[in-house]
Amino acid sequence: MHVVVGAGAVGSVVAQLLLARGEQVRVVTRSGSGPDGVERVAANAGAGLTEYVEGATAIYSCAGPAYNKWTTEWPPLNAALIAAAEASGAVLVTTGNLYGYGAVDGPMTEDLPLLPNTVKGQVRAKLWADALAAHEAGRIRTAEVRGSDYLGAGAVSAFSVTVLPKVIAGKRGMIPADLDAPHSWTYVGDVARTLIAVAADDGAWGRAWHVPTPAPMSVRELAARAAELAGAPAAKVAAMPPFVLKLAGLVDPAAREMVEMQYQWQRPFVLDSTAATVAFGIKPAATDDALREMIGKGKQ
Repeated sequence: MHVVVGAGAVGSVVAQLLLARGEQVRVVTRSGSGPDGVERVAANAGAGLTEYVEGATAIYSCAGPAYNKWTTEWPPLNAALIAAAEASGAVLVTTGNLYGYGAVDGPMTEDLPLLPNTVKGQVRAKLWADALAAHEAGRIRTAEVRGSDYLGAGAVSAFSVTVLPKVIAGKRGMIPADLDAPHSWTYVGDVARTLIAVAADDGAWGRAWHVPTPAPMSVRELAARAAELAGAPAAKVAAMPPFVLKLAGLVDPAAREMVEMQYQWQRPFVLDSTAATVAFGIKPAATDDALREMIGKGKQ
C-alpha cells in the first residue's frame, strides 16, 4: 500500500499514477478529498499519521500549510511524517523546493549547501535536516524531491495566479519579477513521477533529488508562449514595482509572504536536474504541454 498525504496538484497525480500501476493507494487530507479509485481518509496529518500507514511501503509527503502558516504548521506535520515512517517502516519521500539554498550564483545542484536567506527557506532546510538526521540514525528511510515553480494542471505560483489568467483573457498581467531573467519551471507531473521513482529505488534514499526540468524561460517568454497556445492576443505583461507588492501584503497574506522571496524573481533562478534525469531516465515534459494543461483548466 502507498500512502499519499495531500491531494493538491502533485499529490493527486502521484495517486493517479500509482493507481494506473495497480497499486493500492490511500490518500490522507483534512477534507477527505482525493482522486477517484483511492481510499480517502479525512485527518489532520499534523496531529499524527501512524494509524493510517500500517502496512505501507511508501509515504509521499505532498501536503503543505498555507504560505503564511509555515513556521507554525510545518514542524508538527514533518514530525508526524517522520513518526509515521518510523512506526511503519515505509520509506518517506517528501516534496520539497529550492528555498533552502538561498540566493546562489549559477544553476542550483543537489550538492549545494543549504544556506537559506528567508524565513521560509529556514523552515524548509530544517524539515530536511530533521528527516535526514532520522535517516542517518537508522530510524527511517527518506529522500526529498525538489522542484522549481510549478506548471501544469492545478499548479499555483506567482505566474499562474497573476499572469496566466490575464494573458488568456487578452489583458495585461503583472508580476513582481524581472521579466527577462531566466527562470526554471517544473511540471507537476514530473514531480509526481520523480517521487515514485525515488520511493522505488533504495539506492536513491538519504539525499535530495531535483525534478527533471526543461531549460529555463523568462516570464516574458513564458507569457508569450501561453498566449500563442491559448489563441489569445499577444501577451502583455508588466513588472510589478516592489512597493505595490508591499502594499498588497498589508491586506493579502500570500502577497506579504512573497516579499522575502523576491530574490528568486529579480535574478536568474535556474535548477540543474541532470542527476535525476540520468539516474531515473525521466525526460521532462515539454513546457508547452504543461501550459496546455493550465490553459485547458482555465477555460473550463
